[in-house]
Amino acid sequence: MQTVAATRAASEEELVDAARARLDEMLACGTTICEAKSGYGLTVESELRQLHAIRALDEAHAIDLVPTFMGAHEIPVEYRSRRGEYIACIIEEMIPRVADEALAEYCDVFCEDGVFTPDESIDILEAGRRAGLTPRVHADELGPSGGSSVAARVCARSADHLIYVDERGADSLADAGVCATLLPAAAFYLKLGRFAPARMLIERQVAVALASDVNPGAGFSPSMPFAMTLACFAMQMTLEESLIAATLNAAWSLDRAGDAGSLEPGKLMDAVIIKGGLAELVRVGAPAIRMVVKRGKVVSWTQ
Repeated sequence: MQTVAATRAASEEELVDAARARLDEMLACGTTICEAKSGYGLTVESELRQLHAIRALDEAHAIDLVPTFMGAHEIPVEYRSRRGEYIACIIEEMIPRVADEALAEYCDVFCEDGVFTPDESIDILEAGRRAGLTPRVHADELGPSGGSSVAARVCARSADHLIYVDERGADSLADAGVCATLLPAAAFYLKLGRFAPARMLIERQVAVALASDVNPGAGFSPSMPFAMTLACFAMQMTLEESLIAATLNAAWSLDRAGDAGSLEPGKLMDAVIIKGGLAELVRVGAPAIRMVVKRGKVVSWTQ
């Protein structure tokens, strides 16, 4: 709620300036494409302002930004006693405005106990789909909330977090072709005492992607190599699996695999040049990245 208050008070220019500094850090750590979500304003105008800031940053920064509307991140304080009115605001006011201005590709919902129920999540995501926004879901992060089932039912592009997903939920994701985007840094900083069951998801044929989850409350690291390290040493992924999850599968989760995520003829020349072998990336605190290339141009480098 502190972040919501600060976001509501910020101008678009202030949002751009604050986010630009974080993007610079992410670029130095090797990120060349990222998803950027709204969801910290929870009013029509503040949600639109965040998405306008994302558009401005996408046009100005070396990193390509993929915008996601997430007005369904939380029920704001002023609507706690009338949550139905806020859900109606999302469906009837926010989504049409976002779609009319073509401000987002995706619509996301935090499906969690105490936030949005599975039925509410489906209503919001289906409204987004009708407006041209592809569904994504924050699923099973703080408990077995049914988010993975929601993601499968709406054929979401991605289900994020999945710390409490079980085998049945994993099978439903696999059957529906939903990507599991895992965010181990969030579990680390929230001190949840557990991480998403990446090994189980992989064994049940779910495509696994990794993301940093940079955010004000629980994503303090801009480093995808750090996310890869946690994936290897806390989620039992191999180093090669973590690399695929951070590159090609991550690109697929954003519908960018045709252009990015691997070095192939016809794709963008996005590349991270490291000092030494692949294992250098999981030496936390060691300067492993020599340079970052975006669309064939060097955009970040170290001595």
